[in-house]
Formats: sequence, C-alpha cells, structure tokens
Amino acid sequence: MFKKFASLSILFFSFHSCANSQMDRVVQAHGQLLTEYQQQITELQTEVDQLRGQLEQTTYLLNQTIERQKIILQQLANNSSPNNTTRTSASTVKSVPTSLANWTPSGDEKTDYNFIIKFVIDGKESKAAITAFQQFLKDYPKSSYRANVNYWLGQLCYKQGRKDDASFYFAVVVKDYPKSAKAADSLYKIGVILLDKGEKAKAKAVFEQVIIQYPKEKSIISATNNKLATLG
Repeated sequence: MFKKFASLSILFFSFHSCANSQMDRVVQAHGQLLTEYQQQITELQTEVDQLRGQLEQTTYLLNQTIERQKIILQQLANNSSPNNTTRTSASTVKSVPTSLANWTPSGDEKTDYNFIIKFVIDGKESKAAITAFQQFLKDYPKSSYRANVNYWLGQLCYKQGRKDDASFYFAVVVKDYPKSAKAADSLYKIGVILLDKGEKAKAKAVFEQVIIQYPKEKSIISATNNKLATLG
C-alpha cells in the first residue's frame, strides 16, 4: 500500500513538474513573440515617419518646379514684348542661398517654408533649421504652415535630446491646431516623451486621450495601443 502511494506521489510530482516546465516555455515564447511584435511596430512607425518625410520632399520639389516654370514663362513673356528695351542680367537675379546659415526671410511664407523643410527632410543643419523655423514663426504669425512648423520643431528638438522643448512645440500643435494633420502624432509624441522621462501614469493618460480624440488615425492608434500594452 505504501509503495503504491509513493508511486502515485512520484507520478503526481513528475506531472506537476512537467506542466510547470511547459507553462514556462509557453510564457517565454509569448514574451518573445510580444517583443518581436513591438520591434515590428517600431520599424513600421519609422517607415511611416520616412514616408511622411518623402511626401514633404515630393511636395517641395513639385512646388519648386512650378515656381521655376513660372519664372521661365515670365522671362519669355518679357523678352518677347516689343516694349521691353532691357534684358534680364544675370547680375540682377537674386542668388538663392545654399545653406540655412545664409538664409533670411523672403517675405513669401510658402517659399521660406519649402526652403527650410528641405534641410529638415535631408537631415542637414538641424540646429540651423530650428533657428530658421523659430524665425519663421516670428515673421509669419498668421501663416497656414504654423502647425507644421511647430510639429517639425518638436521633431528636431526631440532628436537633439531637448525633450522639454519638443514637448512644448508638440503641445502647441495639439492645443492651437487640433484639426491639423500633425495633431494626432503630436499628442502621441507627448506621451512618448513622458514615457521616456519615466512618468508612466501621465503617459498612459495621454495615450488614452489619443485614442479618444483621434480614433480614425489608424497608424497612430496602433502605435498608441502598443505603448498602452507595455504599461499594463
């Protein structure tokens, strides 16, 4: 009788040990899968940012082409006019700066925005781009580009590790331009910054607000849900 009991005990403990081992493997596999998903999501978010940058660049190049065509047509019209007694001299054409260090506002907000954003997209002269965009905000207080400018200032500052400044510019977009195409991402980035700083409760509240305010922004909502999943 004792031997039977001992055999049953050994069998029970063996089964229990095996079950625990299987459970550990399942948990470990689940954790690894979750990590892989998070990495994939991060990569997708990076691709989205890159696509946004490419869209900005394409728009810039298209606008530049249109402007050049307008100038050419205007020159042709002037040269063909019988009343035109002068010719445009190369020395009278205003030189276009090749660096933000030489840039000054032209008085045309569209031209100035397109010029600065080119350096932002190329990832060149980041500090000078911040200074230029800050000057842009001063020179064009009613510009239709202000939401985008504040957003890119937030991005530039974040990349330089100036997270408080970045949060300020993102907050301006959310507060002053809530219907802007950059608003949802700006609010999400505020949550990311709070999470970076270890303020998990505040970050969670911001992420939840993203879902409430911008339910149609699928890529942002997906990234937000993944952040919330890590917070529990």
